[in-house]
Amino acid sequence: MSKKQMGKRFVQILVVLFGISFFTFGLTYLSPGDPAEIMLTECGNLPTPELLEQTRHELGLDRPFLVQYGSWLKGVLIGDMGNSYSFKIPVVEKLTSCFWPTLQMSLLALLMMIVVSIPLGIISAVYQNKWPDYLVRGVTFVGVSVPSFWIGLILLSIFGVQLRWVNVAGGSTDLKAMILPSATLALAMSAKYTRQVRNAVLEELHQDYVTGARMRGIKESAILWRHVLPNVMLPLVTLLGLSLGSLLGGTAVVEIIYNWPGMGSMAVKAISCRDYPLVQGYVLWIAILYMVINLLVDLSYNYLDPRLKEGK
Repeated sequence: MSKKQMGKRFVQILVVLFGISFFTFGLTYLSPGDPAEIMLTECGNLPTPELLEQTRHELGLDRPFLVQYGSWLKGVLIGDMGNSYSFKIPVVEKLTSCFWPTLQMSLLALLMMIVVSIPLGIISAVYQNKWPDYLVRGVTFVGVSVPSFWIGLILLSIFGVQLRWVNVAGGSTDLKAMILPSATLALAMSAKYTRQVRNAVLEELHQDYVTGARMRGIKESAILWRHVLPNVMLPLVTLLGLSLGSLLGGTAVVEIIYNWPGMGSMAVKAISCRDYPLVQGYVLWIAILYMVINLLVDLSYNYLDPRLKEGK
């Protein structure tokens, strides 16, 4: 990717982020409910009209929409997204504290998924229309049909209630507590990715260069590992980037089941409490993550496939 293309990409990212921030702020501004009243009620105060008016003035809620948005955007540019109504701490601090547990769980889930789906997808493609292929396709069909929250409840029932290997109450972020939620996410993704790997490998195995390699007497294992798999990496990297973005956004259902203190459970609480600054910061945070991950995926293409480099 040339410097000119990088410049255009950064301009596009800024425009998209500006649009997302404007619409998110506008939707929270138009949403029902009074944030000042909600905040005072949660603090145990009686929201009298005088106290409500004073709180709205302190929060800047009595100003016009564009003035509020401009003030919030100015703070965002210097790293200040305001204070959370429900957690009583800066939004950036809360987002950062919830991001690291979600990042750790997401990376472990991706690692588990890769270890499972890539070998199964290759086996299914190599043994097309034979019993290993039928077995893998049957298992993945069931995996795609089963929702992730059901898998989480089953794993929690087996390893938490019956075997007592993990704490059912959750709340901790150590490696032992991370295994079950990561495995739940990995199992939910593995079925889809196994099918994607199988289709990609089958498509490459029917290409002319594979036929030519076979006619030259090259071993099947060499064709698979040296020629087929490198060409399969491009679509897989794209899918992995999208999956990582969605995982970092927080898988609310899984985090709630395991009481995992991540982005998803935080977002659910922020929405239920009408914590508008935290909701706005969360949406903007996730948008930035998606943009950065997509940019990194695009940059990785030049290294995975040299033919995509400029001038070649």
